Amino acid sequence: MNLPMVESFVELVRRASTDLASDVEAALRAAQEREEPGSAAEGALGAILENVTLARANSTPVCQDTGTPIFYISHPQGMSTRELRAQVEEAVAEATRRAYLRPNAVDSLTGRNSGNNLGIGFPTFHFAEWDEDYVRLDLLLKGGGSENVGAQYKLPHSPLKAGRDLDGVRKVVLDAVYQAQGKGCAPGVLGIALGSDRGYGYVHAKEQLFRPLEDFNPVPELAALEERLLRECNELGIGPMGFGGRTTVLAVKIGAYHRLPACYFVSIAYMCWACRRARMIIRDGKVEYS
Repeated sequence: MNLPMVESFVELVRRASTDLASDVEAALRAAQEREEPGSAAEGALGAILENVTLARANSTPVCQDTGTPIFYISHPQGMSTRELRAQVEEAVAEATRRAYLRPNAVDSLTGRNSGNNLGIGFPTFHFAEWDEDYVRLDLLLKGGGSENVGAQYKLPHSPLKAGRDLDGVRKVVLDAVYQAQGKGCAPGVLGIALGSDRGYGYVHAKEQLFRPLEDFNPVPELAALEERLLRECNELGIGPMGFGGRTTVLAVKIGAYHRLPACYFVSIAYMCWACRRARMIIRDGKVEYS
């Protein structure tokens, strides 16, 4: 990869922040059609979709809370992740200057905002070396409202009589969505990780949010659970923004990971309707976005 690539990384941030992915927009339009004409749910989705159109046309953020930039970067052997990270951080600061991102990085001790979205552990980076000969950057902008209603359960979970099986998983996921009500800016997208440890459970759960909303899980048991949870979450009647209605969740995406015998964590990354994600591939000196 020929560095510097700062301007290309700025474009990745711009696309994630201002141009909602087509599969998410299509799911929102389908949801609006399912709601009762003239209802609060139908009106909320109409306002959301109008906002999506304006943001794309004007290259302005889809939501005022542009969230934590979370980068998942896959790279070939021999690449300097330190140099790559420095270039991405420079791009994040420039994207903030251009108002594609709101300054969100706050010092936990002083409460001071850094003003450029750079700070200790901010943005978030996950690097992985792979066998491919190109670099792939996946960016997720995770807003605070949805992050606040993420949840992690340890099975068995006696209050819900949830055991260490997929029905126990189903019970705790439904509980998480019920507890969120409209606070996570529903309709949401659920990324769920079964197993792993406490910390990486959430990392893997957020990885699930990159899956296209219309895809099918290759594991039959998980595919069936995703379909059932999508139906049952929407039967809760919470609806868009908690106003009631038929669409509380747009999609449910589940991955299963190995775990310790003593531990069975279910980690739930709740993503708001503004499921802002973008992908960038750098191959043979050329850049592709999706």
